[in-house]
Amino acid sequence: MRVNTPITQNEYVLNEGMTIVSTTDLQGNINYANQYFIEVSGFSEMELLGAPQNILRHPDMPAEAFADLWDTIKTGMPWTGMVKNRCKNGDFYWVFANITPVIENGRPIGYMSVRTKPTREQINEAAALYKSFKDGNSANLAIRNGRVVRQGWAAKLAEWRKLTLSQDIALHCIILGVVLAILGCAVWNIDGDTSTATRSWLSGAAAAAVALMLYFWAHLHNSIVAPLGDAITVARKMAGGDLTGVIDKVRDDDMGQLMAALRQTNINLHSIIGDVRANFEDIRITTAEIATGNMDLSSRTESQASSLEQTAASMEELTSTVQNSADHVATANDLAVQASTVAAKGGTIVSEVVTTMDEISTSSRKILDIIGLIDGIAFQTNILALNAAVEAARAGEHGRGFAVVAGEVRSLAQRSATAAKEVKNLIDHSIATVNAGSVLTSNAGATMTEVIASVARVTEVMDEISSTTREQNQGIGQVNQAVIHMDGITQQNAALVEQAAAAATSLAQRTESVAQSIGIFKLKASPKRKAAGVGRSVGAGVAARALLKAR
Repeated sequence: MRVNTPITQNEYVLNEGMTIVSTTDLQGNINYANQYFIEVSGFSEMELLGAPQNILRHPDMPAEAFADLWDTIKTGMPWTGMVKNRCKNGDFYWVFANITPVIENGRPIGYMSVRTKPTREQINEAAALYKSFKDGNSANLAIRNGRVVRQGWAAKLAEWRKLTLSQDIALHCIILGVVLAILGCAVWNIDGDTSTATRSWLSGAAAAAVALMLYFWAHLHNSIVAPLGDAITVARKMAGGDLTGVIDKVRDDDMGQLMAALRQTNINLHSIIGDVRANFEDIRITTAEIATGNMDLSSRTESQASSLEQTAASMEELTSTVQNSADHVATANDLAVQASTVAAKGGTIVSEVVTTMDEISTSSRKILDIIGLIDGIAFQTNILALNAAVEAARAGEHGRGFAVVAGEVRSLAQRSATAAKEVKNLIDHSIATVNAGSVLTSNAGATMTEVIASVARVTEVMDEISSTTREQNQGIGQVNQAVIHMDGITQQNAALVEQAAAAATSLAQRTESVAQSIGIFKLKASPKRKAAGVGRSVGAGVAARALLKAR
């Protein structure tokens, strides 16, 4: 026997009114599990589907219980009993299991198990009895049809009280027939004066009683036992989900009313299940369309959110760049103002230089005039020295010393004239240089004036650029805030769309599960109908997807 581990001592208590439903094939492999089964077991749907039912077996369950289960359901009979199952994490839960063969075309094709919450008394009793089997203290115990019964002659004697109705009627009829036969035989063996006619009459009466008993047995069998057997067969087929059975026997007695009630129940269930299945087929198609559309919308919204997030990041980088540019423009504006100030100072200095050069040119001309005066004095001195030398020559010996002086004065006058001439040349060259410098200085002054005007214009332009950059920075900051707000909203929308998609997917899964649950019931084949609502729903789903793709 399979032993599943690990196990814990933690009990998972089922919710009141909730049922665990599953179906298996003839080998016990699970082919359907409802949502509550998945929730309680802890296994996923993929883990359960295709797995053997004993994946849930708890080591505390005795092998005799499952042997009795299989012996019962393989005969086509339902099995009802207490079962302790194991969760995936090792916890355990108790269920009151009802296992019914699923019949199709008169043959079992699988088994359906419906498990409900048992009472605490049932759990305690089952736990104690199953422990006896596990401990080997079950010599006088056995499990029959999910119930623990005692063995031995007393138990076998008690089984006579559990005969079927057909066996019970047959047994009592046989006993009555034997008694009557004994009485008939005893009549012929009576001693005394009893006449032959009396004996014959009594024997005939006994034979008639036996015949009446046989008729009574046949009547009971045809009136009660056979219809009850048909009713049990139909009820078992209905319990197994087969609603294709036809009850066409019409009777007016109590059994006929019972069969009529079963027939009406079958018809009602067939109609209701058929309508529900058709509606759920419509719902399944619609939910599939909604789930597909929501998944598509979720994907597109997620892509939009990602793009908007990238846009927000780019806007943030652009905001930072514009802020840096604004800072640089402000710095450049300050530098331009400083350059304008320096240029203004330079213009003032150049103006002062021009004034100074004009003054130097004026002074040079005055020096030139003074040099001309010196040159004239030297010329007059030279003439005087020459005259003095002539007069010394006329004086003869007496004027010799004066002639020497006159020669020296003449030499000094010549030297002064030469020096004055050289100074004049230098002054002329200086004046020419000063005039050239004055021209250049004047040109520099004009250029500096133009530079000052240009720098002032640049300052104005930089101020305008700075103002515009600040406005752009503010505008981009507002756009950035708007993008961040849109990004937040888009993220929220994406989360909501994702939730909606998950809800639609879950709804589709639940609808599929309900459709599988309803699919357990076998119905008569009927032509497929197309509901107007389905067409509209499908059309709406197609239109929605087309709209999403267009966006």
